[in-house]
Amino acid sequence: MSDITVLIAPPFSTLCNAAFALRREVFVWEQKVPEEEEHDADDLTATHFVAIADGEVVGTLRVINKPEHAKIGRVAVRLSWRGRGIAKTMMLAAMEHCRAKGRDRFYLTAQSDKLSFYEKLGYAAFGPEFFDGGMPHRAMRTYDRETAELTN
Repeated sequence: MSDITVLIAPPFSTLCNAAFALRREVFVWEQKVPEEEEHDADDLTATHFVAIADGEVVGTLRVINKPEHAKIGRVAVRLSWRGRGIAKTMMLAAMEHCRAKGRDRFYLTAQSDKLSFYEKLGYAAFGPEFFDGGMPHRAMRTYDRETAELTN
């Protein structure tokens, strides 16, 4: 397996533009999410992470800092790189980055067929299933094992 490097990609940087291109590849072309739904105003203020392997951006996600939690989203891995732990590596790096800044409550909305992936990272689904980008999703948040309570 290639070494994976996870970096923060500042908005408008070459790396961030590569992240946006990867999101278009995965969400718009592959998963048929309407293009107008793929980008939003949060892209301007989010912290964008990229995973680099063999000199190319092969994964991306973003973190939006909300008052009540850090919201992780737009997790995407290039099709030819899936199954190699890239999403997990990015998620752990993003959560560690947030924790280093004092943020320990995490929230995301996951495609329903990806729930078990996030559960292995400490997330628990809550609320009803809903559609986003034409696909079923569930809201998820981290589970605090010490207090045995869900956190927002």
